Amino acid sequence: MITSFSTEKSTRRMSTLRRFLQYVRPYRKEVPIALLCVLIGAASQAVGPFFVGWSIDNVIAQGNLQGLWYVLVVITAIYVIGVQAIREQIVRVGWIVQNVLAQLRQDIFLKVQSLPLSYFDRSEAGDLMSRLLNDVSTVNQAFGQTVAQMLGNLFSLVGIIIAMLAINLQLGLVSNFVVPLMILTTAIFSRWARSRFRVTRKTIGELSTKLEEDIGSVREAQAFNRVQLNIDEFEDLNAANRDANIQAVAITAAFLPSIDFLNTLATAGVIAYGGYLAVTGQATVGVVTAFLIYVQQFFRPIQILSQFYTQAQSAIAGLERIFSLLDEPSQLNDAPNAIEMPPLQGEVRFQNVSFGYTANQRVLKGVDLLAKPGQTIALVGATGAGKSTIINLILRFYDVTDGAVTIDGIDVRSVTQASLRRQIGIVLQDTILFSGTVAENIAFGRPNATQAEIEEAAQVANVHELIRTLPQGYSTYLGERGAMLSQGQRQLISIARAVLIQPRILILDEATSSIDTRTEALVQDAIAKLLENRTSFVIAHRLSTVTQADQVLVVQEGRIVEHGTHRELIAQEGIYANLYALQLGSNTATPV
Repeated sequence: MITSFSTEKSTRRMSTLRRFLQYVRPYRKEVPIALLCVLIGAASQAVGPFFVGWSIDNVIAQGNLQGLWYVLVVITAIYVIGVQAIREQIVRVGWIVQNVLAQLRQDIFLKVQSLPLSYFDRSEAGDLMSRLLNDVSTVNQAFGQTVAQMLGNLFSLVGIIIAMLAINLQLGLVSNFVVPLMILTTAIFSRWARSRFRVTRKTIGELSTKLEEDIGSVREAQAFNRVQLNIDEFEDLNAANRDANIQAVAITAAFLPSIDFLNTLATAGVIAYGGYLAVTGQATVGVVTAFLIYVQQFFRPIQILSQFYTQAQSAIAGLERIFSLLDEPSQLNDAPNAIEMPPLQGEVRFQNVSFGYTANQRVLKGVDLLAKPGQTIALVGATGAGKSTIINLILRFYDVTDGAVTIDGIDVRSVTQASLRRQIGIVLQDTILFSGTVAENIAFGRPNATQAEIEEAAQVANVHELIRTLPQGYSTYLGERGAMLSQGQRQLISIARAVLIQPRILILDEATSSIDTRTEALVQDAIAKLLENRTSFVIAHRLSTVTQADQVLVVQEGRIVEHGTHRELIAQEGIYANLYALQLGSNTATPV
């Protein structure tokens, strides 16, 4: 069982590395040049000590001063060529790896943008940020900064072993007797390190999530006197990440001295056995000297390779998390034969629609509704009744579990998502603005809109005069989420954004909540202009805002339990009439 589990993990690691190497394929023409530089650098490392030993036996021992100068010139030339080759290999390999990492980041971002909303329902933004930034950074540290050195040292190691065995087989075998011990030591430590680094990647993701949440909710934390509790929770996560990293560092700290000990052991073996061979005439002093240099050079690549191997454990853990994200299915891909949605007339129909965010829990149950072109449909009901889910299905953020949603008689699953959403506008209760100019925020749905079109949309949304009072007008840079504006001002800009795309279907999610009375009048007037000749769905908690709707749908526990005009529902004296009476006073619970 243990062997099977270990084999499975090894197979998974190799699969991860092979997948990462696929990113190198576009740069395969550069790889042979980089490898040539690696070979030249490795050859210089292997040949240099040989010339040193040869010069001791054949030049210095013979008292040949002139020959010594020639040897120095040759050795200098060898190392100069080697240094230039190593420099070139680092530059070229670094260029390849950085392009690979840039493509990896691009793929992650594209994947995040294409994931269905159901993925974000169960995932945390901080963890996604950690995969895009921290995990890719870990891969960069392992492969981007040291892979060139690793390749050079790997080939140098092979060249040194060959040179040692070729010069003196007996001494070469004695010098390399520690290699099996090194392999065993590396295998043991790498297994420990890998498990620890997986924990570090997980804890840094949790830490990033906590940071993202707490920084974005500082105001709420202070308002609800939760600051100390947040600090305590962060301290626990921070301590878990610290402990995981300390354990990983402790393993690395124990590993390097073990390699140094083996280095000392090998050096002692060369001195003892090489000295014996020299004394007995079986080897020259130059050969022994060359071997001492080789042993020192031999362990330098071993140390670098060992450090790289340790870093690679963290990088592989990061790659596993990255590829697990990239392997998430994009559940709402366009159908292979999807067509472009024709220009909308605005008829929306739900035909016996059922839907659940999870397989065992239905949020909507047998919903039927018909919105004719130009009608305003109000959705009312308690929180969690299913109002927002109905909106999400119109936009095809999710696919229905049963039934069908059609627009102008066309199933929304049969058209491309882009052509569908291009003709639908949305104004949310929680207005999202971005770190850009006012003009860029209004043109969010139509980036190629002209300045005149942007200003015209702002005038319709009753926000043009406000924008003119800003320091740089439409070029005023808004902070994160438009923090410099009030809630009402942000809402007006979001309405201008919807006006600019000229949607045939409009969705309003409690667009007048949380704003002052004066601004609400501006918003209501802007919305009235926006609703003209458009099919619209209005989610409303304040029932006074939906009295003029063509249909009012009362949603309860995933079903439409009442529908009709405001007057009709008041006359029925049912759920809607009771809600209306509770909000506006019992004297209003009569037809108006």
